Amino acid sequence: MYDIENFFLHRYAEKSHPKWLGFDALFPPSQSRVSFASSLSSKLLKFRMFWKNYIGRASEMRCCGCLGFIRKVKSALRLAGSGSLEPLLRGGDADDSPPNGEATDPLHGIDSRSKRSEEILMRRLQSGNLCREVPVKETNHLIRSEDENGNKMINEYVRVRRIGSGSYGKVVLYQSSVDGKCYAIKAFHKSHLSKLHVAPSETAMTDVLREVLIMKLLDHPNIVNLIEVIDDSKTDQFYMVLEYVEGRWGSEVSGTLGGLGESIAQKYLWDIVAGLMYLHDHNIVHGDIKPDNLLVTSTGTVKIGDFSVSQVFEDDNDELRRSPGTPVFTAPECCLGATYHGKAADTWAVGVTLYFMVLGQYPFLGDTLQDTYEKIVDNSLLIPEGINPQLKNLLEGLLCKDPKQRLSLDAVAQHPWVVGDEGSIPQYLCRCKRENSQRENLVSE
Repeated sequence: MYDIENFFLHRYAEKSHPKWLGFDALFPPSQSRVSFASSLSSKLLKFRMFWKNYIGRASEMRCCGCLGFIRKVKSALRLAGSGSLEPLLRGGDADDSPPNGEATDPLHGIDSRSKRSEEILMRRLQSGNLCREVPVKETNHLIRSEDENGNKMINEYVRVRRIGSGSYGKVVLYQSSVDGKCYAIKAFHKSHLSKLHVAPSETAMTDVLREVLIMKLLDHPNIVNLIEVIDDSKTDQFYMVLEYVEGRWGSEVSGTLGGLGESIAQKYLWDIVAGLMYLHDHNIVHGDIKPDNLLVTSTGTVKIGDFSVSQVFEDDNDELRRSPGTPVFTAPECCLGATYHGKAADTWAVGVTLYFMVLGQYPFLGDTLQDTYEKIVDNSLLIPEGINPQLKNLLEGLLCKDPKQRLSLDAVAQHPWVVGDEGSIPQYLCRCKRENSQRENLVSE
């Protein structure tokens, strides 16, 4: 079996990464990243100088030139000519890259953030400090067959239809021949993902295994549940069996692109914030909040999915350098090359998602990646006249360009527009929090 825990333990013993020169090459040795971050105008000037030079180098290196915001080789440079905005609206998809393709993040530097995430996850799992009452099933054998009707099967699961694609693989609907329930199964090719570099020392397979470790910890009504992992060492396939969220994103149900109306948007936002508060309370940054990663059940409950670019922290220090997943949902501070706080970037993405839900369009969208980044950093937020004043206030707070002044999720949970008839969003008392509280009470006695 492709033992996930052992995989990461071996990674810890590796030698230091070879030095990677990226955005840091712009700064003289005497200039610190902190001093650079102190001047926004200086940031923008250097960013644009870097961008102009980097695009030229990226063309020669067959890199997409997108600063790691997406992992699509070449497509970003052809964006203006193709007329397609799709690369701006989604993250990378390994299915569309050649098996030996490589996409790197020049901002990543000698970043041990991912390794630290893995170490934290390992410690939490080994100590039993997780929220789940029922552990994820781990299966180390794979039987591919057909049922009596000729439908393909993976172990007990009968194929129904393909329902989409994730960051690195396809997503297929299967029905269990044991319990009769439907499940969404994400399928990956290990050899492909092991060759697909998303950073100097990180492959797409690293991201997938980290996603599994994260989901092993989680149990919340607004988080998609991981049921089983199928990994046979004798095969190249790797499967994640997830709960099937049968409903669709509201824009598809209504037949319109966004513009769901305030009541639906308020209900969806309530669920999104509840799920994200739970993640942040466990020091997990999602990194790619957007409608594509928000699934809606038939009863209207929103569940957050796709943790392929998520990171875990030991404490409240949530500084990151690796760029988040999708350009249009990227916070301004992530466009400037310096470190940023992951939780604040998640909150910005919530603001973009709310803007889309209510108005049916994105607040900052250009014709190219460069144009989009410049609008995110430079342009003022435009909100139509006549919009609900409370909603306007919330959007302005979520989409504040200064992350220090941006609304926190706790403030969003108490905001008048969010509270509505549902009431404020309460803190979720999960299993690990309950057990920690009980231990503290015993010690105090």
